[in-house]
Amino acid sequence: MMEGVLLSKPSPLPAFCREGGKPCIGRKFITSFNARENKLVCVTDGNSFLGSHIVKELLSRGYLVRVTIHNQVDLEDLRELMKEDMNKLESVVVAKMKDLGSLCDAFRGCHAVFHTSSFIDPQGISGYSEQMAFLETESARKVIEACGRAAYIRRCVFTSSLLASIWTSSDLDRVVDESCWSSEEFCRENKLWLALGKMRAEKIAWRKSEELKVKLATVCPGLLISSSFPRAHKETSFPYLKGGSDMLRRGLLAIADVRKVAEAHVHVYEAMDTGAHGRYLCYEKVVHSLDEAIQLENELNIQGLLSGGRSGIISEEIHSNLSNSKLARLLLPAPHMSCNQ
Repeated sequence: MMEGVLLSKPSPLPAFCREGGKPCIGRKFITSFNARENKLVCVTDGNSFLGSHIVKELLSRGYLVRVTIHNQVDLEDLRELMKEDMNKLESVVVAKMKDLGSLCDAFRGCHAVFHTSSFIDPQGISGYSEQMAFLETESARKVIEACGRAAYIRRCVFTSSLLASIWTSSDLDRVVDESCWSSEEFCRENKLWLALGKMRAEKIAWRKSEELKVKLATVCPGLLISSSFPRAHKETSFPYLKGGSDMLRRGLLAIADVRKVAEAHVHVYEAMDTGAHGRYLCYEKVVHSLDEAIQLENELNIQGLLSGGRSGIISEEIHSNLSNSKLARLLLPAPHMSCNQ
């Protein structure tokens, strides 16, 4: 790795960086890079299910990666997730999503920001509340503002969710693609808080990015799955699958391997130079039958969450109007990363 350049003034933020092979606190390094190679990027919540996979994908492609975590105690979780890749990180910085100043410090010098932070209840009990939806929206506002103020290049790849597009009480037969948005009224009436939070956060990100001239692309993944991170299944699955039996009946229950979702994020970022923009629905497979839904329940150890609403779910194949053709077209040069409808 190239030598770091110490800023003229120590950062007031608690930051973890390498110095003589050991973590140090309170100083901040920015690693130099040229215009084409070794670009410095920042991933928020790099110790999360998706965030950690995006970090690993970026490192495998030769990027310099800075990671933000919410608290110093999260550093141990990050070490456990990254293992031998931990020493490859440019730095790990504590940054509060509600603190604009700390976000600006974290993003300063970065070519782009991957905003993956979410407010999932780690115990999987409440999963996601209305208050979390408010916090996620405010965090999105602060992240885009910090990108506009501090990023070397005003560019952000923003993780939203398929849930931000699928929940509506009307036009059930229309194709659901990037032009579709979930209804805030419908989400509130049915207490679909994660869908509400993701939809509102993404919309405020779009409004703020236009105001501040931040180049933005959003990736909207389906339900994340991975055999390599089993403890994350319930954390992410319970809030995502609120209303899951209805989602299944409508043909809107889509899943995606977290590693391929991470690849899609990086591919979208790399394609922004050649015109990639807007929203991208990201999933590999739509669950088309009750039998497939029961199999998914067993894999995630969430029995009954989908099949509990058996009445009204037919055993024949369920029709789906979901479309991820926009992302599929973008990924055509990389068929190993394709997302199937």
